[in-house]
Amino acid sequence: MENVKSFLIIGYGNQLRGDDGIGQEVARLVQEWEKPNVRSRSVHQLTPEIAEELTHFDYAIFVDASITGEVLEVSSLTPDDSETVVNLGHSINPRSLLSLAKTLYEYTPQAWLVAVPGDNFDLGDCLSPTGEEGVNHALTQIQMLIDTYSNTRPNEDSN
Repeated sequence: MENVKSFLIIGYGNQLRGDDGIGQEVARLVQEWEKPNVRSRSVHQLTPEIAEELTHFDYAIFVDASITGEVLEVSSLTPDDSETVVNLGHSINPRSLLSLAKTLYEYTPQAWLVAVPGDNFDLGDCLSPTGEEGVNHALTQIQMLIDTYSNTRPNEDSN
């Protein structure tokens, strides 16, 4: 019998800046799936406190809006070994957060960044049509990652 793997989805961004809220919207919609092996968090920004939470999951998927991208991109993440705990501020990027988890807890989950294109980052709480389409594409990609990795054997290299 294979062990079902756990996932932490972290959507981040500013919901009051149009498409910058894409990450939080994706996380909110993933939460509605009510999958027992998936936990979803919506946050305004990534903070060092999230590092400890990462240690409780096999996989982490970060979701953020992309100002420069024209298509949705899914990229694998590894800890940023050039970062030290001393250099971290109150807001950090996903690779720095993985590095912090590795330094403090000697563990990082396998992780990805889903960068979702947006084109309206002005004040306002509505997503643009591009942002809405990006949310749907992100949900599809996240579902594919969950389906692909839910019943895999443990990855010895990620510990």
